[in-house]
Amino acid sequence: GGDALTVGGAGEDGIDHALKVTRSAGGPEGHPAPPNRGIRRRSDAYHWPVAEHALKEWNAVIAAMLAGEQVVMLRKGGIGEKRFDVPHSRFFLLPTHLHQRPELLTPAARDAYAAELELREEPGHTDLTAWCEVHEVHEITEQAQLDALEDFHVLGPDYAQSRLKWRPKQPLIAVVARTHRVSPAVDLAMTPDMGGCVSWVTLPDDVASPIPTPVLDDAEFAARAAEVAHALHGLG
Repeated sequence: GGDALTVGGAGEDGIDHALKVTRSAGGPEGHPAPPNRGIRRRSDAYHWPVAEHALKEWNAVIAAMLAGEQVVMLRKGGIGEKRFDVPHSRFFLLPTHLHQRPELLTPAARDAYAAELELREEPGHTDLTAWCEVHEVHEITEQAQLDALEDFHVLGPDYAQSRLKWRPKQPLIAVVARTHRVSPAVDLAMTPDMGGCVSWVTLPDDVASPIPTPVLDDAEFAARAAEVAHALHGLG
């Protein structure tokens, strides 16, 4: 637990950032990412405010989020990043394939998302099919906290524990996010500056968020988010 702070900051996303973050002090700060190019889309397809950023996530995990099975992302940043921050409250999910492996997921997820796990190389083009709104962000520093979240994500327990122990001075960040399905999907041409072990990429200026279709309705998501909060707060 901790004080409720703000996601994002001045100049980030031009939308409401009044989201709760459980941290002891300070708030996540935005950091600029290199501009990316190469997106192709219908000019009349999207009408929501601009979504400037995408968070890179395993293809199988995105599939679980689109299925309504996963509502919590567990993140600690890439090798080249000092830590993982959440500077944006609305963003696309950019599927990655290079490091995902069946043994890193729960047995049920290995079977359910076998097709999404097959591709192990990054393609030249990818479809952005998921868009997220951040509900809460929690810092996870103890194994008991991680265990309390096991019903809300599809990472295997051994792998999740390894992420907690990696860089032990840095907390594991649990992002409670509401996922929306993107239709039509955004066809993104991958560029070299989108590669590497980085969490966030910046999309071209003219890429707007789609009219979203939430995977879980208001009542369903509220119930799941409450379950996450209860699981963590119940630890004392």
